[in-house]
Amino acid sequence: MVAPTCLPAVLRRCHKCSAERFRTTGKFRVNANHKLLDVWLLALCTGCGDTTKLTVLDRAHVRSVRPDLLDRLHANDLSLAGELLQEPAVRRRNRIALDWDCAWHLDTGKAEQPEQPEQPESPKRPDGEAIEVSVHFAARIPVRPLRLIAEGFGLSRAEVGRLLAEGGLVSAVRLSGKLSDDFTFLLKR
Repeated sequence: MVAPTCLPAVLRRCHKCSAERFRTTGKFRVNANHKLLDVWLLALCTGCGDTTKLTVLDRAHVRSVRPDLLDRLHANDLSLAGELLQEPAVRRRNRIALDWDCAWHLDTGKAEQPEQPEQPESPKRPDGEAIEVSVHFAARIPVRPLRLIAEGFGLSRAEVGRLLAEGGLVSAVRLSGKLSDDFTFLLKR
């Protein structure tokens, strides 16, 4: 399973120092003007530390905002910040992109069996045997499938690329781009 470890970096140019990245800690600012609400997600420039506001709600009527959403905004819910950053409407409105480098982790389930001695796993099987592997994404994190396969099996990316070229990796989806949806592949040896 591919799971986020922290919020992704926000790619946007800083108006003070021209840096390209912002980090958010999941803090929201909620401003009420009579019966209208403005909500921003706060992000800090990695270069100068300047704060920018990413618009979440703009002049929304108080009654149109669900009470549970408003409670999560006031509580600075970190998971809500992650959900909102992944929404295309929020990214488009704020003209931002997300950088997921170093913000995700591949959980292969190896830690669930600590009583067995650690041995490097290799996809080598007797001829004709194949392994079917399903990859699940906990969030919409765009990752190269070849990178996931290499990391999951402890192989180099070059070796995984060779397996793909030779037909040792088979999938219904294209493995040569970035994916953010669940997929399954077959590893033949």
